[in-house]
Amino acid sequence: MTNDCVKKIQERQSIRRFSNEPIPEETIEEILMTGFSAPSAGNRQPWRVVQVMTQEVKDKLAMAAGGQTFLARAPVVFVVCAVPQESAERYGERGSTLYALQDTAALTQTILLTVSLRGYASCWVGAFDESEVANVLKIPRGIRPVAILPIGKMEGKLPLKSHRRAKEEVIIRESF
Repeated sequence: MTNDCVKKIQERQSIRRFSNEPIPEETIEEILMTGFSAPSAGNRQPWRVVQVMTQEVKDKLAMAAGGQTFLARAPVVFVVCAVPQESAERYGERGSTLYALQDTAALTQTILLTVSLRGYASCWVGAFDESEVANVLKIPRGIRPVAILPIGKMEGKLPLKSHRRAKEEVIIRESF
């Protein structure tokens, strides 16, 4: 991994201000295809991504996310969904209750890093009414929306980097 790549990952931030500059379709596809290289338990890939570009639908998603209107201002919004049954087919209850969520989290993080590396901005939105998002997007029963990712060019200046815990607080060597 190049030093530039590591630096870009370390500098990544959650951005909530987007310009209305469109994202080329090829870039959207590249972001998604790179995201799909994320690891998943047993390579089950128990995920679906709903790509939203219609303003009316983005507005409804923002309301379903407790009025987080910034997400409706992004030119593209991805809603990452888990398909627990696809994990359960191989791993039973642990697959449906844990692995499917871990797998979609890995997909979400890979998308966020790809977005940043391509010069775009995003924010992982997890605070939303799951049933309302499912209703807005007509998500079939048994598929769970787990993350909303508004994506676009950042508007304005980069905010101050949020505080991160000291490594001594979070790294435990060998055992607790």
